[in-house]
Formats: sequence, C-alpha cells, structure tokens
Amino acid sequence: MNKTLKTVLLILAVLIVALGSFAGGFVTGHLLPFGNIPIPGIAQIPEATPEPFTPAPDQQSATPEELQALFAPFWEAWNLIHQNFVDQPVDDVALMRGAIDGMMQALGDQHSTYMDPEEYKQANEGLEGSYEGIGAYVDTTADYLTVTSPITGSPAEEAGLLPGDKIIGIDGEDMTGIDAELARRKVLGPAGTTVVLTIFREGEDAPFDVSIVRARIVIASAEGEMLEGNIAYLQVTTFGPNTMPELSAALQELMPQNPKAIILDLRNNGGGYLQTSVEVTSQFIAEGVVLYEQYGDGTRTTYEVVPGGMATDSDIPMIVLINEGSASASEIVAGALQDSGRAKLLGTVSYGKGSVQNWIPLSNENGAVRITIAKWLTPNENTIHEIGLTPDYPVELTEEDRKADKDPQLDEAVRLLLEMIGQ
Repeated sequence: MNKTLKTVLLILAVLIVALGSFAGGFVTGHLLPFGNIPIPGIAQIPEATPEPFTPAPDQQSATPEELQALFAPFWEAWNLIHQNFVDQPVDDVALMRGAIDGMMQALGDQHSTYMDPEEYKQANEGLEGSYEGIGAYVDTTADYLTVTSPITGSPAEEAGLLPGDKIIGIDGEDMTGIDAELARRKVLGPAGTTVVLTIFREGEDAPFDVSIVRARIVIASAEGEMLEGNIAYLQVTTFGPNTMPELSAALQELMPQNPKAIILDLRNNGGGYLQTSVEVTSQFIAEGVVLYEQYGDGTRTTYEVVPGGMATDSDIPMIVLINEGSASASEIVAGALQDSGRAKLLGTVSYGKGSVQNWIPLSNENGAVRITIAKWLTPNENTIHEIGLTPDYPVELTEEDRKADKDPQLDEAVRLLLEMIGQ
C-alpha cells in the first residue's frame, strides 16, 4: 500500500475516533456560503451506466472492513480524479486536506472547521500574544476586511492606517467578493516581507495603495492602569496562556492603591481558552457558578469560581465594556459577572457564541480540527448563542468617534462609576 493512501486513511481514522484533544478554544469562525450555481462549459455525457466500482486491493486493505462500503464512493472519486483530471499530477496532500475540510463543513456548524498547518500555527500564535503581520485590529464581518484600529507602535500605525479603512486589494489582487477572514490571512506573513494594501477611505477621492513591511507583533493579553477618580481600568484582549499572569500582575499593582471602582474592558476580545475565562471571572467573584457546559446527551459540567480572587469586594462597583466583537470566552466572563450582580455591562450587544470547541491536532503536522463538543450557559442558565449579551447601559461607538480618537463607551463608564461612588 502506498504512503499517500496510508496517510489519507490515518487522517480519516483520527477524525472518526477523535483521539486526543487539548483546551477548548473559542476563536470565532466564518464559512463561505455555497449555492447551486450552474457552471458554464462543455460536458461529455456518459453513454452508458457505469460499471459497479470496486476499490483497488490496497485501498480495500487500507480501509477498515466495516467502513469499506461507506468509503467506496470516496475511493471511486479519488481514482477518477487521478485518471481523468486534465492537469496531472494532482496534489494528493491538497486533496486529502480538501476532503477533511469538506467533511467538517458537512456538519453544518460554522465553528467546527479544519485548520491547515499554517492556519493552526497562526491560531495558536494569536492566543499566545504574538504573530507576524502588520499590527491592526480588524473587523472580518463586513464585506471587506476593515481596520478597527492600528496597534500602537505597529507597522500599520506607522503606515498611516486609520479606523474604518477598508482593504479592497492585497498585493494587486481585488478582494471584492472574497471572505474577509480569507483576506485577513493574506495580510499575515513573515516578518520583514512587504504587503501592498489597496485602501478605500471615506472622504478620499479614490482608493490608494499602502506598502507595509510586516513585523512580529507582540500584544499584551491583559494590562491595567489607574484612571481619574481612582478607577482601576483593566483590559483583556484574549484568553490565552499569558492572560492570567499578566492580569494578576496588573491587579497586584492596582488593588493596593485601593481603587474606588473597576472597569474591565472586553471589547473586541474574540475569546480563547475556557479554563482561562473561569480563572479571569474568579478574580472578581468570591464564589458561585461561572458557567454550565451542556453536552449533546443532556449531561452537563458545572464550572465554579476558583477561590482567592483579588478584586472580589462587591462594595467596589464594576462595569464591563463589551461590543459586537466580544465573543465566547469574553462572553462567559461578562455573562457571569452580569448574572451574579457583580458588574453592569456597557456598550453594544456582544457577538453571541455560546458553544465550546476542542482543538484536536492531527498527526504528522497536518493541522487540526475544531469540533463543537458542547453548548454553554450562564449562571442563570441562559444561552447567548446567536443572541449575545445585552448591555445594561447601551452605548454606541461610531466610526466618527474612532476617527476622532474618542471613546464614548469608556467615557460613559467613568461617568457612571464616578456617580456611583459619589464623585
């Protein structure tokens, strides 16, 4: 049996039995829509009904006996491609990965997806707080990849990118009709290389090109500072391996200063590890449930507060900032703080991702699969999936605000807290 066939069946077997896993990831995903679109061209119609197909002996022996009938069409299609496709030789690895990708899409769950090796690498780097790219927060839900804000000191900021800039071309390739998440991946690349972005900016007469040299971008996943009125401000940008050490360091610096109030900023935080969300929540609640993880068979796991939090005093008023980019793990934290009465939410309705995924690496460095294993509920047993969390204080932040470097959400949180503490 040849090595390619062994590899294909090994990958399929790994997916079937789902061996191995690691921490539940919450990174959001978007799939391209598919439809029944007729393809123009010339077709040769078979003259007769094809003969019944029997896989080759090595294909039969490579397939578990109980799955041979099920996988016969797969091997038939595999053989037909190798026998008939116009451009030979075909890329067997690409076929194998495409088969896995199609299998994940067939689940009908936008958050159960295949990550090829490069995508898997980038996803892990993002959670670990560094990656190679231009250094900008972006919105992938619009028609075009849109800059939310450049990161301070990044190549994107130095090149003059502004909030609201739409990336309509990358290295001369038109991005019209291209999924914004795919466009985001094209912007990423090795440090020291150059990417040319075609930018559409409101108020400009025409689109223009910007050349940016990529760099390694390091982002703190948690940091804090003291604001006016002795208000402790904490920002958490992701829930990865560095989040708790960085958050603990910020709290150790701020809490001895006896803050009168606390702001926790979870805006544009797309999530991360479930356990980290429990640990972050536990810094602000002394006891109780953080979330329930509910499985397909009706059973559930209860995640409770980890004792020993540094900011659990309920006499210190607290506001959590959320927006449409606050998803998954950040929604776990915000939902638990809201349900417990520990904090009020301010901003706009959150993303609404109430599911849990395991990231399962495939053998031989063939990437990984994200598989939805459960739904999660807030302490009051509410689901936020495709609904989101509703802020207690709705406050918008417009494109005009971003361009003017204004933050009415943060300003309103400060105003409300000063009012609460009598200042």
